[in-house]
Amino acid sequence: MGMKIRFCEKNSGKGKVVRRLEEEFPDLNIKIKSCVKQCGSCRNQPVAVVDKVKVTGKDGDDLYKKIVELIQKDAAE
Repeated sequence: MGMKIRFCEKNSGKGKVVRRLEEEFPDLNIKIKSCVKQCGSCRNQPVAVVDKVKVTGKDGDDLYKKIVELIQKDAAE
């Protein structure tokens, strides 16, 4: 599983998402960066960059669910 997930340190709501992902998927490459160049989205909603693709959620739980779906899809391929 070589999936890269990046979070912006300034994005609110990322902490719980990062912790849950690290607990459930310890093999993931998860990093919190100073910026993930998604400033427009980052100001307004939880956002992550998964394998260079922007993923947003209406809240942290929604973002977590979307990332897990991508992880499961990646694992199935």
